[in-house]
Amino acid sequence: QLQLVESGGGLVQPGGSLRLSCAASGFTLAYYAIGWFRQAPGKEREGVVCISSDGSRTTNLDSVLGRFTISRDNAKNTVYLQMNSLKTEDTAVYYCARSRGGLCGSIRGSEYDTWGQGTQVTVSS
Repeated sequence: QLQLVESGGGLVQPGGSLRLSCAASGFTLAYYAIGWFRQAPGKEREGVVCISSDGSRTTNLDSVLGRFTISRDNAKNTVYLQMNSLKTEDTAVYYCARSRGGLCGSIRGSEYDTWGQGTQVTVSS
């Protein structure tokens, strides 16, 4: 059974850090690109950042450049999202998803075929 499970979300003050994890099972993570998406209340889901099967990284959001870092540990079948200098506007449910292949594409939802259940990130003082 294909499955992605996110963890690591929570409540953090502005300027703080969180590390999200995305644990994969039922398939070999090394063959696929994995993306992180987020959806804030009342807003559409947006692609945040992706890591391809060869380790190259892509982001759609200038607002996370220099603050968010995606990485992968294929031996552990896990992808991580390190989020630093968090801002209130980063508050959202964060989802990881598996691309249909090894490339990140445009980090649009239609390009991804397996999704986790999401983890809530709340940035607030």
